Amino acid sequence: MNLSLEYLVREPKIILDKNPLLILLHGYGSNEEDLFSFAAELPEEYYIISARAPYNMQYGSYAWYAINFDADQNKFSDNEQAKSSRDLIVKFIDELIVKYPIDSSQVILTGFSQGAILSYAIALSHPDKISKVVALSGYANEEIIMDNYKSNDFSKLKIYHSHGTVDQVIPVDWARKTKPFLDNLEINSTYKEYPIGHGVSPQNFYDFKNWLLE
Repeated sequence: MNLSLEYLVREPKIILDKNPLLILLHGYGSNEEDLFSFAAELPEEYYIISARAPYNMQYGSYAWYAINFDADQNKFSDNEQAKSSRDLIVKFIDELIVKYPIDSSQVILTGFSQGAILSYAIALSHPDKISKVVALSGYANEEIIMDNYKSNDFSKLKIYHSHGTVDQVIPVDWARKTKPFLDNLEINSTYKEYPIGHGVSPQNFYDFKNWLLE
């Protein structure tokens, strides 16, 4: 069975009747090998799936959606491509649940940068499909969440989000606005900051891994 996205898989070392699924979503200009380095350190009962974004930027680089610049060098995201990727990942999750013995009530999204922005959009659009989100160096972009999302039931959704205080790619202020946005929806969320740029520090990894194990 060919799935909608290319991916790497680490099968669980502890086999249950149905195992939890953790999907890794890389950032802009990266690929599925980037976050897959986390796999060896993540809980042994998980299926770890690292997905490759659909838009090819050449030389092993991929994007979930285009980032364009105008004449004044202002950045803006292609929200239509982002929505298309959002829906493609949801379809991919459904395909994985058919292909592997996955517990559909335990699907975790772990995204970095663009992958984090999409993780928010998927979880807020489909909280019935996602149990937890780890959003690293991203923010919630309301423009790519499904229109009627505020009427969704978020009572079972948990979100861990973190950001570097000197992030030069996505300003920390954008991430700080996400916490009150999630609080307003009464979503259980934990927010942490680290004295780093656009990346994941060892302490950040340790903290979100512990959060997953709680």
